[in-house]
Amino acid sequence: MVRRPVAWVVALVLLAEGFLVAALNWFLGVVVDRQEMSLAGLDPSTMATSSKVGGIVFGLYFALCALVALLVAIRNRAPAGLGRVLLISAAVVHALLGAFAWGLVGWTAFLTMVVVLGLIVLLLMTYDRAEGPEQAAPGDGAGADGDPQARAEPAPPAGAPQQVPEQRGAPRDGDEEPRDSVPTEVIPPAPTTP
Repeated sequence: MVRRPVAWVVALVLLAEGFLVAALNWFLGVVVDRQEMSLAGLDPSTMATSSKVGGIVFGLYFALCALVALLVAIRNRAPAGLGRVLLISAAVVHALLGAFAWGLVGWTAFLTMVVVLGLIVLLLMTYDRAEGPEQAAPGDGAGADGDPQARAEPAPPAGAPQQVPEQRGAPRDGDEEPRDSVPTEVIPPAPTTP
C-alpha cells in the first residue's frame, strides 16, 4: 500500500522543514541584531530575540508533527487524538503559507507548500479507521462484534436442527403493523400577511 511510504515522506519533509524554518529565523535574528535594524521604533535586540524564539517554536512544532507522522509510519495505524489534531493544524498552516507565498515569494514556493499540504492530507485520508492491524480478523476466536472477551458458542452437533437467532424489532407471525394511538391532526399554517 501507499500509506506507509507517504507517512515516511511526510515525516522526513516536516522534519526538514522544521529545521529550515528554525535556521532561517535564527539567521534573520542574527542579521537584525548585527545590523541594528528597527521596525517602527522597536528595539533591535527585541526583534532579534523574537525572531530566534519564533524560529525555535515553529521548528519544534514541525518536528513534533514529523514525530507524529513517524509514529504513523512505524505503527501503520491512523493518527488519533492530539496527533491527528497536530497533522490537521499542519495542513492548515501549509495552506495559509501557500496563500501568502503566492503573493510574496512566487509560484515555486506556493507549489512547494501545496505539495506538502497534499502529502499531509493524503496521510490523513489513506488511513481508514475500519482497516488497520488492531482490527480482529473474522474467525480468530473473537466474538461477533470483534470483542476478544466474548466467547464463541460451541457449534451444534451435526444433524441437529439449527436455531435462527431472533432479530429485535422484527415482526413475528400474527403481529400487526405498529399503529399510532392518536391520529395526527394536520393544521394548515396561518397567513402572515394582512
